[in-house]
Amino acid sequence: MAKRLFDLLASALGLLLLAPVLLGIAVWIKLDSKGPVLFRQERVGRNGRPFLIHKFRTMSADAPQRGPQITVGADARITRAGQVLRAVKLDELPQLWDVLRGAMSLVGPRPEVPKYVALYPEDMRHLLLSVRPGITDLASLQYRDESAVLAQAADPERAYMEQVLPAKLALSARYVREASFVGDLRLIAATLAALSRSR
Repeated sequence: MAKRLFDLLASALGLLLLAPVLLGIAVWIKLDSKGPVLFRQERVGRNGRPFLIHKFRTMSADAPQRGPQITVGADARITRAGQVLRAVKLDELPQLWDVLRGAMSLVGPRPEVPKYVALYPEDMRHLLLSVRPGITDLASLQYRDESAVLAQAADPERAYMEQVLPAKLALSARYVREASFVGDLRLIAATLAALSRSR
């Protein structure tokens, strides 16, 4: 209950205070390339329920038809504005709305697309989907440069499924098993610190 109340207050305050920034980014995206301002994609949420996650669009509008669901290195589908937004993680800001509406939490396992959730071991799937997915968690912090890591692989998608995904699942499982309000505050602080360094 305390976690949900904190999510509600923090996401509402964040959306209110960041409204001018959100509007500025939206205008920049619209001027930079053709297509919608927001990117919506189906992810798997708590108890296995699908939901649409919201991000600022950082790729060309036809990106899904031009490549895989993962992003690899200097992906040619990424727009000029998208390069900056991804570098400082500002593309994730619309997920505050997903937190406010109850589909996500500020802290929790990152939600995956159904294709990759189908690869979870059964016990891991049950554990990770027992909580709301989050904007940040241990795995998000450790794999901030995931696309750069995958760019070094001969087969990036295979490397993601066989190496990166299992490692991220282990970190997410650790979060769920050890979750606490104080722990969430520490992860939020670590995320903000990482964002400050990236800027």
